[in-house]
Amino acid sequence: MDLATLVGLLGAFGIVVAAMVTGGDVGAFVNMPSLLIVMGGSIFVVLMKFTLGQFLGIGKIMGKAFMFKSIKPEDIITEAVDLADAARKGGLLSLEDKTVSSDFMQRGIQLLVDGHDPDIVRGLLNKEKALTTERHESACDIFKALGDVGPAMGMIGTLVGLVQMLSNMSDPKSIGPAMAVALLTTLYGAMLATMFALPVADKLDGRKAEEELNQSLIIDGLLAIQAGQNPRVIEQMLRNYLPEKKRAVAEG
Repeated sequence: MDLATLVGLLGAFGIVVAAMVTGGDVGAFVNMPSLLIVMGGSIFVVLMKFTLGQFLGIGKIMGKAFMFKSIKPEDIITEAVDLADAARKGGLLSLEDKTVSSDFMQRGIQLLVDGHDPDIVRGLLNKEKALTTERHESACDIFKALGDVGPAMGMIGTLVGLVQMLSNMSDPKSIGPAMAVALLTTLYGAMLATMFALPVADKLDGRKAEEELNQSLIIDGLLAIQAGQNPRVIEQMLRNYLPEKKRAVAEG
């Protein structure tokens, strides 16, 4: 569980709701036509920008903003060095029963054990890495589009409400509901973009970069193991993926 995402989301909405409650009747901030315009309209507009498969597939990837098992690069380096030690003593076949923390690394180990050429191993792993990055980028783009469309749909709802209000100025009872639609759609659109869609997009973008770095590290490590390089040389090479401060700690 990513507490930062959960606490941030609940905290942001909690503060806004608390302000509504302390300011008066919270029911005044609930308007179904406004919700339909912003939520329903935004979803359908974003759907037009992407394929149905891309749109329906965002649920699983969105979960990574809240539930994500992060693997530290330092741990991957340690596992790679242990694998290199084992391969040096017992050959690549000795890695068959090894269990590692990354599914991507596990699949790479199986390629080594199966005896594939280095070019094939590199090609297959790079292909998987590219497809994973593409899926993450697609999800990020969808949430960014939702963040762009939400406020625009809010503005459309505001214009709808103003038109309704101005066309019925002779009926005082219609001014209040029409003004509510006009103002609340702007509020809902801003909340959708600022408090949900754009933060989730940024978090997924960070997850993508983190996973991409780990996969690059794993590919280099496995190919070095397959080439029979010294475990200490592999360790030194893979430390280059770490920030300078962490690199110094690892060396210490």
